Amino acid sequence: MDCSIVPSKHNGLFIISTTDYFYPSVDDPYVQGKIGACNVLSDMYACGVVDIHNVLMILASSTEMDLNSREIVTRRMIQGFSDACKEAGVEVTGGQTVMNPWPIIGGTAMSMCVEGEFLRPDNLVPGDVLVLTKPLGTQIAVNLNEWLQLADKTRWNKCQDVITEKEAMEAYYIAVESMTRLNRNAAKLMHKYQSHGATDVTGFGIMGHALNLARNQNSSITIEIHTLPIINNISLLSPIFPSFKLLQGFSAETSGGLLIALPEEKAEEFCREIEELDKKPAWIVGKVVPAKENAKNQAEIVPNFEIINVT
Repeated sequence: MDCSIVPSKHNGLFIISTTDYFYPSVDDPYVQGKIGACNVLSDMYACGVVDIHNVLMILASSTEMDLNSREIVTRRMIQGFSDACKEAGVEVTGGQTVMNPWPIIGGTAMSMCVEGEFLRPDNLVPGDVLVLTKPLGTQIAVNLNEWLQLADKTRWNKCQDVITEKEAMEAYYIAVESMTRLNRNAAKLMHKYQSHGATDVTGFGIMGHALNLARNQNSSITIEIHTLPIINNISLLSPIFPSFKLLQGFSAETSGGLLIALPEEKAEEFCREIEELDKKPAWIVGKVVPAKENAKNQAEIVPNFEIINVT
């Protein structure tokens, strides 16, 4: 699943860790640094680990840039990464830097926990509902920003019948805000509202991660997704660029939300409280039902699913 959870040699203590890194997806290297940190920490938050003890930075400085640009970009990525970690209450204590044609930013996060300080992701039961804490559509939104800046307007020209430049940039800014927002409050509330398990929605899309979550359960279940909250106007582009598989749930997300299983009676209160804390909504997007007889655990998007346009 999202993190490695292994018992340490010290009785009752577990070592929880994760590693992730990214190539650039946005214009601003400072913002890219924040995104890299948020995404690394998100794996820990998906396991309900609120207090992360240590982060090591993984950094590549670009050999394709001139020396002055390289120094500026590298420093700004480091600062963004460090500031996001500071916001999360964790210090960056070291790491590794290499030279590479493309700049890279990421890291390794670690924590020592006892049972009760983290939540295992394998206790979903029929009757649970699924809550998503960030909107979908970041992959297409960041591509729109890139296409607008390219000299070759072939891809952008395909979009113009359904989205304006202003709407494209609004979608991009929504994506940037989402990608740079920590999932820490969601991790805290997972304990308060007795979550049965969670995963973060990143490179495999909501369906890829929901399927992985379903197949790692102790009970026989199916995850049904009935609602897709998508950045405003982005769903209109799905028929134009079917390869992203956005409406099939497989469009890659960067630093996406947590997909959290909760007892049905606690889900709405969870959504209300996280909106108070983050000033952004969360949505009930699915439910857990019994698996079909003799069938493997699965995840699926139901027919006639709802799309919520997120502004």
